[in-house]
Amino acid sequence: MTSRELVFYTHPQSRGRIVRWMLEEIGVPYRTELLVYGASMKAPEYLAVNPLGKVPALRHGDLVVTEVAAICAYLADAFASKGFAPPCDSPLRGAYYRWLFFAAGPLEAAVSNRALGFVVPPERKGMMGYGSYEEALDVVEGAVAARAPYLLGERFGAADVVVGSHLAFGMRFGTIEKRPAFEAYVSLLEQRPARRRGLELDDAAAAASAPHA
Repeated sequence: MTSRELVFYTHPQSRGRIVRWMLEEIGVPYRTELLVYGASMKAPEYLAVNPLGKVPALRHGDLVVTEVAAICAYLADAFASKGFAPPCDSPLRGAYYRWLFFAAGPLEAAVSNRALGFVVPPERKGMMGYGSYEEALDVVEGAVAARAPYLLGERFGAADVVVGSHLAFGMRFGTIEKRPAFEAYVSLLEQRPARRRGLELDDAAAAASAPHA
């Protein structure tokens, strides 16, 4: 492995699809290591990369990054010339961080809890970082309804990869309501060539690893 090689650890049916999209947007060479649930993900070699034994993870030389939003943010900064994050001194930097981590925190927690049948009692909403499922979705709806055409204006970026992926996945599997603003935003993102390439790569990997009758 060269000192600055990018190695992407993933499974084709995982949140790694989000990182795959980001890698395809960045457009730099990377090597994919496909792992298997419960086997290679829990092997000592991979636990040295991510002690949780989960994917995705990214190795860039000697540096390891885990967690989807963190990986996307890291890639945007490591390859800043590609333009997927506002400069650090840009007034848009705050909004960029806001939507990256709203998706990774309140939105994912609200959607996951609802999918598991956990409903926050109204009198306990103050204990939850997202308040309620409906409130979390209302916040995202306000952001994507006001987009022009992306979350931060005319330039697509890492925040769109993360937020758009959550919305696309949730609407596909019924964990997020199909609101018109969500559908219009996701439809725009689905047209990106890098998005299509990423889906094709992961779909092909999933088909190749599926058990055959």
